[in-house]
Amino acid sequence: MDRLREVLKGCGLSWPIIEIHVDDEDTDKLHFLGSPSIRIDGVDIEPSARQRADFGIICRTYQGGGGVPSEDLIRSAIAEAEGNEFLR
Repeated sequence: MDRLREVLKGCGLSWPIIEIHVDDEDTDKLHFLGSPSIRIDGVDIEPSARQRADFGIICRTYQGGGGVPSEDLIRSAIAEAEGNEFLR
């Protein structure tokens, strides 16, 4: 959450952040890929994960080997959502 807030602030954005508690029975319905997951307008920030179907209450990993998304990945997803190439 801290990393997301910092990136939003660095991009000059004050978008609301909504945290959602996910129970076991909700994972398929919510297409939950594990924690932490970040979506912008319902779209996962990691393009390669958007077609995955291994939903569950699990620890999520991101490309590059981290347990949290990189600032670059978050920034790129914001740019994609905004259509702003300069943010990438």
